Amino acid sequence: MSTPCGYKSLPFYKQSEIIYDFTIEFVKLYIEKYSRTADQLIQAARSGKQNIPEGYLQRSLRGRIKLLGVSRGSLEELLNDYMDFLRQKGLPLWDKDSPKAKAVRKLIYNSYNSYKNYKYYIRTAESAANAMVCLINQTNRLIDQKIRWLEEQFARDGGYTENLFKKRIQNRDK
Repeated sequence: MSTPCGYKSLPFYKQSEIIYDFTIEFVKLYIEKYSRTADQLIQAARSGKQNIPEGYLQRSLRGRIKLLGVSRGSLEELLNDYMDFLRQKGLPLWDKDSPKAKAVRKLIYNSYNSYKNYKYYIRTAESAANAMVCLINQTNRLIDQKIRWLEEQFARDGGYTENLFKKRIQNRDK
């Protein structure tokens, strides 16, 4: 089991925190204050962030995999919300190979990556939504990789309950 706050050093956790903070600001600037959309955006961003620590505090790999999957699903929902926003407002979705998208994707490699690195993009609705599309896609890929790795570990080593049972049998046989 990892240390209780070990998840805070995970790149996808740091990115989910940026996504959450950015989404709060995005909603304040570009979404009707008391709309269902505002609530949905904030809740999806929050769920994407909060299920990572909850998963990492699970004793079982199965629980961790499940909650990372919930985080991944929430971020996918948020991704679609940002893409819907662009489409409904008649704003362009940046091609993944465009210079603008590449500039956003490069931010992730900053060793001190934080929300402040993305604040430039909040200035217009188009750049804000597209920056989040880029960051959410990057984050989802990292979560997908981690889930695959955890599934392989589970298949190889077994789960928490299974290993406890093995220990119980070993102690009983002594």
